[in-house]
Formats: sequence, structure tokens, C-alpha cells
Amino acid sequence: MTIAVTGASGQFGRATIDLLRQKNAPVVALARAPEKAADLGVPVRAADYDRPETLGPALAGIDTLLLVSGTAFGARLRQHRAVIEAASAAGVRWIVYTSLLRADSSPLSLALEHLETEQALAASGIAHTILRNGWYAENYTASIPGALAGGAFLGAAGEARISATARADYAAAAATVLTGEGHVGATYELAGDTAFTLTDLAAEISRQTGRDIPYRDLTEAEYAATLIGFGLPESAALAYASFDKAAAAGALYDDGRQLSRLIGRPTTPLAASVEAALAGALAKS
Repeated sequence: MTIAVTGASGQFGRATIDLLRQKNAPVVALARAPEKAADLGVPVRAADYDRPETLGPALAGIDTLLLVSGTAFGARLRQHRAVIEAASAAGVRWIVYTSLLRADSSPLSLALEHLETEQALAASGIAHTILRNGWYAENYTASIPGALAGGAFLGAAGEARISATARADYAAAAATVLTGEGHVGATYELAGDTAFTLTDLAAEISRQTGRDIPYRDLTEAEYAATLIGFGLPESAALAYASFDKAAAAGALYDDGRQLSRLIGRPTTPLAASVEAALAGALAKS
């Protein structure tokens, strides 16, 4: 059974391929720019979501496909449909798709494209499994250097409880499903074991650095304007601010613990994610 992983040069794809290699699973990396995946230690094929003519050859001889969701907001449904159509034509027997936590009810603007992709998979007739991934802890810990520079962690989530965990935990779930049995037809709601607020995150940053880094809660509009001031494109800034607003409505909270049960261990604690981010920031300085 040969497994192909799309988005192989990205952080999630890389982490999943590394785990699959550790399990001695036969893996093929699919990447828009194959040279960026040449260090993965597995065969690499060109596969560009925006160039459907590359997808058929990339999927030749593939039994199982991990379809890692694209990152181009607004274009992802078209891209995913192209992959699903190519997979069907190539005879792929099983697709595992990285969706979004509670995609069928989430207030996040990201949810619709994920839900429509799930529906496209159902209509394709290909056996499939849905991994509805919650938020990555790295979505927040990436802002730690800025928080240290500015003296506060900024956001617009209020005291929302956020069940985020390390990207590596979601990659472990993908590798477990891809190499396991009994997952066809399943939809997994995946999130960290222990929710935290952004106040908790700021307190952990303060504890580990020995500095007072409070959480500063802004309105959605204030946060978007601040992000634009930091140099983010307006569309991205508005999107990120809306994610915090959705978090305040419960979009990123889940207490089902399906992820830790699936991977057979507790998910990564907040303290460990902060420690890793601080170590990474130090290494770059």
C-alpha cells in the first residue's frame, strides 16, 4: 500500500512523512515545488493544486492519499476537487483529508470550504476518512517574539477557551490513521486535551521568560488594524481577527479528547509548546 502525501514540503506534510517513515510505510511526497521536498528521504513527485495536469501523473500507482488542505483561502474547494477528481481517475482507493474542527457547525470563515470538500469526497465514491483538526498551538506561539518585543500578547479572543495543541500531535493522528485499520468512513474531531485562554498563554510566556507579558484584549477591529500596522495584508489581518472573534464564540474549544485517544498519549501541554517556541526564537536571534 503506497501512501502519497500532498503539501509535502509544508510543516504538516513534513511531520507526517517523517512519522510514516518511522513506521516503515511506503511513502511518496507530492509537492508543488519538488526541490523543496528533496530532503525528505522519500520519492517526490510534482503535484500542483493549481495545475490539474500534474495531479494524474503524481497519483499513478497510489493506493492511499493524505489530502492536506490547501492554504489559499477562497480557492481551496476548487483545488481540492481537482485532487479528488484526479484521485478517482487514478484509482486511488482511500483518501484521508485534513478538515477543520466541527466543520459542519463552526462559525470560522474557514469552515465552508472544508465542509464542501467533505461533501465532494462523499460524492466521489472514494473511501475516505475526515480528520477535523483543531487549532495548532503554533498559530499562537508564532507570535511570542512579537509579544516579547512589544511587552504584551495581543488578541481579540477575550477569555475564550482554546483547545489547541502542537502540529506534531495532528501529524501523529494522520500517521496513525494512514497506517491503521478501521478508520474508513470515520470523522474525527481532533483537539488538545487541555484548553487554555490567551491570558493563560501570556502567563506561561511570563513564567518561562521571567518577564511580565500580559494579555491585551482588543476589539476585532482594533486587532485587525494592529495586524495591518505590523505589515500583514488587510485581507489576512481581517481574517485573523475574525478567527479570534470566532474563538470567543467557542469555535476552538473541544473536550472530546479524540486526538489523544487516537494517538495513544496525551497531547502536548501548553508549557511545552511555549518552551519550543522560545527555543526556536532564541536559535534565530
